[in-house]
Amino acid sequence: MEIIINVLGESLKVALFVLAMMIAVDFINVKTKGKLESILQSGRRWKQYVVSSLLGTAPGCLGSFAGVSLYIHGMISFGAITGLMLATAGDEQFIMLAMIPETALILFGILFLLGIFAGYLTDFLVKKFHIQTCTDCEIKQYHPGEEGYKHYFKDHIWAHIIKGHLLRVFLWTFSALLVVEFAMTFLDLQSITSKYTFLLLILGALIGLIPESGPHLFFVMLFAEGLIPFSVLFTSSVVQDGHGILPMLSYSVKDSVRIKLFNLTFGIILGSIIYAIGF
Repeated sequence: MEIIINVLGESLKVALFVLAMMIAVDFINVKTKGKLESILQSGRRWKQYVVSSLLGTAPGCLGSFAGVSLYIHGMISFGAITGLMLATAGDEQFIMLAMIPETALILFGILFLLGIFAGYLTDFLVKKFHIQTCTDCEIKQYHPGEEGYKHYFKDHIWAHIIKGHLLRVFLWTFSALLVVEFAMTFLDLQSITSKYTFLLLILGALIGLIPESGPHLFFVMLFAEGLIPFSVLFTSSVVQDGHGILPMLSYSVKDSVRIKLFNLTFGIILGSIIYAIGF
């Protein structure tokens, strides 16, 4: 019972922190809406990689959703959207900021730089091997913007953040913490994780294929408890993108699969290198 109470208290603290962060990120997103187009349409393609990776690095799914809209409207390349999805780790980014802030900032910085590099490399490979992208994209429009605080609170804070994200974040956090705490109490979890570290790295990459925020949290909790190395957390973060890929699935299943395969490859190769180095 004591474990459950402690986990419940920790989960509530994390959820409140996430709520504050989500509102802040959403507010910035609303205020800067429309300015991305002018930035992306001027200058060289490298701007696409930088802006896309920056959108992915922003905690939550808003950057991913914006990136998908930009991609299907022809404003960014396939490489740019791939780099964006690599750079993002969905709602788990909020949890990492709450539980492992120093590591989270380092990880986000690495993912941002990798997102730029992966975007360029992906476009190079797409061109070299003549891969056809966005062949089955179906252009749809997101709901039009409306003004006013009433609309903002109803559609953004209540419908999107609180109903759409906060409960899910709380339940996944509570579940992950509870599993880890019970496992640490009744199992020699440290021995198990140290013995099968590379297997966990591969497992983290495969679980990252799931288009959902939540499963990745188990690796965040294990890292926070010092039970897995950075390489496992890194690999999982590279491959998974929360549910940022979901809008892309409605536009192009083929491109969604390609994005996931590119990032799975990047994640396993780079994660294995970091693991071999000893991190």
